[in-house]
Amino acid sequence: MKITVEIDDRTLEELLVATDERKKGTAVAKAVDEFLKRKKAREFGRLLMEGAFDYPAATAETEKQGY
Repeated sequence: MKITVEIDDRTLEELLVATDERKKGTAVAKAVDEFLKRKKAREFGRLLMEGAFDYPAATAETEKQGY
């Protein structure tokens, strides 16, 4: 899907360097994908810390066995 966005020249240049891309559209798409991955990872971490999953806590014995 094509969209139009306003990004100042300095930010766009930084984005091109940070993503190691030459095309603007590819750089923006890469940055958006990375942003969404990080957001999902933060949310998963928050849920883990709140105990939203039924994973058993690691013990010294299970860590020794490599589980």
